[in-house]
Amino acid sequence: MALSLTGALGWLGRRGTGAVALSAFAGMVLPGLSSLARPFVSEAIFALLVLAFLKVDQTAVLARLRRPGLVLAASLWMMLLLPTGAALLAAAAGLREVAPDLAMALFIVTAAPAIMSSPAFMYFLKLDGALSLTVLALSMLLVPLTAPFTAYLILGETLPLDSLTLGLKLFGLLAGSMAVAALLRRLAGEARIAAAQDVISGGNVLLLFFFAVAVMDGVAASFASRPMVSLGIVALTYAVSLTQAGLTLLVFAPALRSDAFVIAYSAGNRNMGLMVAALGGTLPDLAWLYFGLGQLPIYTLPYLLRPLARRLTASAPAKQA
Repeated sequence: MALSLTGALGWLGRRGTGAVALSAFAGMVLPGLSSLARPFVSEAIFALLVLAFLKVDQTAVLARLRRPGLVLAASLWMMLLLPTGAALLAAAAGLREVAPDLAMALFIVTAAPAIMSSPAFMYFLKLDGALSLTVLALSMLLVPLTAPFTAYLILGETLPLDSLTLGLKLFGLLAGSMAVAALLRRLAGEARIAAAQDVISGGNVLLLFFFAVAVMDGVAASFASRPMVSLGIVALTYAVSLTQAGLTLLVFAPALRSDAFVIAYSAGNRNMGLMVAALGGTLPDLAWLYFGLGQLPIYTLPYLLRPLARRLTASAPAKQA
């Protein structure tokens, strides 16, 4: 039984990008399971991070930390400069007054750090998960400082955030998942962990499917009652994700092409769930719809961008930043 389970997980892990893309749509067509899965979103995020720490090459992470310039630049760009640019555009358009729900959506999609699963997605694409995980960790540590600033710029005085509480939650999440991964490494041994990479990837796929089901609560009903609005939000989520990623790819073009791609993916796909949790799990209706449908680019872009990732990483690299 155990052999058949690990075999199935390994098979699933070897088909990571396609399986994850399908899981996003499966979440939309299984609305009955959303109410059962939704209370366990935090646990799913924690488990995803544990698996990310299990898969990561610790030597590569330490090498990134010994030369932190690229990671620091990427994190400040993601967490400060991109949100500030978005806030200026929102102010020029009067978004806070014209469409406050969309202003809230803009806040959660620009103030949030990289998604927890970004290292897993980079491993699916055969890219540098160590860089992705390092950027993820630093961007999470910056959130307590940058999110209140972004909230003030986009939303004014209407959204106070408790930076200390948020910081403690983020620290606990990172430290706890790292400790669990370290314990599993010690119990299983490095050789067994290395041999189980496809199985770990398969576990990532299952967790991402669970998360998709949990956050798609109400999405199917929205498509049934207001299909044009829902389709418009889908288009908007892809536009925002690709814009953040595209600008980042241009800014970090002097780095290795593979590194620039990893950073661009992190910038374009944000952990909106973390911001929703910080807001007490409540959002205005349209902002919640954006949150749910915003998982579609997160889940499908690794599959859609796979040919681009192969071309970029196969090309001769640019000079190191």
